[in-house]
Amino acid sequence: MDDLSDLAPDCSRCFGLCCTALAFVSSADFGIDKPAGTPCRHLAADYRCGIHARLRPAGFRGCATFDCLGAGQRVSQHTFGGISWRDEPALAGRMFAAFDIMRQLHELLWQLREVADRPDWVARAEPLADEVERLATLPTEELLALDVAGIRAAVGTLLTEVSTQIGAQHSGPRHPGARDRARRDLAGAQLGGADLRGANLRGALLIAADLTGADLAGADLLGADLRDARLAGARLAGSLFLTQPQLNAATGDRHTTLPARLSRPEHWEPAHREPEQREPEHAQ
Repeated sequence: MDDLSDLAPDCSRCFGLCCTALAFVSSADFGIDKPAGTPCRHLAADYRCGIHARLRPAGFRGCATFDCLGAGQRVSQHTFGGISWRDEPALAGRMFAAFDIMRQLHELLWQLREVADRPDWVARAEPLADEVERLATLPTEELLALDVAGIRAAVGTLLTEVSTQIGAQHSGPRHPGARDRARRDLAGAQLGGADLRGANLRGALLIAADLTGADLAGADLLGADLRDARLAGARLAGSLFLTQPQLNAATGDRHTTLPARLSRPEHWEPAHREPEQREPEHAQ
């Protein structure tokens, strides 16, 4: 299940759903208050962001971090057949509700495909992924009636089993409490160079935590809050359930190792520095 193209956002095929359906709360992440269901004042006529090139300096770090995992274009082009909320205002409420459900389904697909890449788990993960994919193609009314919590619970059981098995492979001789840090408040924690292999960091608050050079092989990062976490030189390549928005919210550098399915955020230090170009010297 290496092809993740359908889980990549394509804003050119979306009706600006993240800029409209979601609420903004004026904070370090958003420069304005905006209620859910109301278009952002920066949303252009073509459904593009009018300040996309300067989101961070303009105070919209939350927008720069956000990734719908392709839910926006699926709802826009497939669930609603290319008819936008501007074309048919009566569709807006249902379209925004469908976007919320589709985001969750695509998140589950992302996780299941990660599990399916592991030979020991492919037989369990593929049928679940196929079922979630089927649900994502349902007609609007059936989609809106889905028991999303039940679906998440079924997938969550599998993810927990995978996390437990892989975490145990990395647990080593450390004391029992060293591995389980789920939902812990670790904001600002000094974890530079820490051995966090196999650690359970699900839902942990790692806001502004120093993870410089930390080893996170086999660590479960499902739902961990990595806003402003310092990941320079951290080893994340073998971590579990890490997503692009989590990386986008953190800072890293060219020495940070990442899972192959994720991209190095543009605001990070470049992975490779180009050699400085010098003007040729001319003989006098």
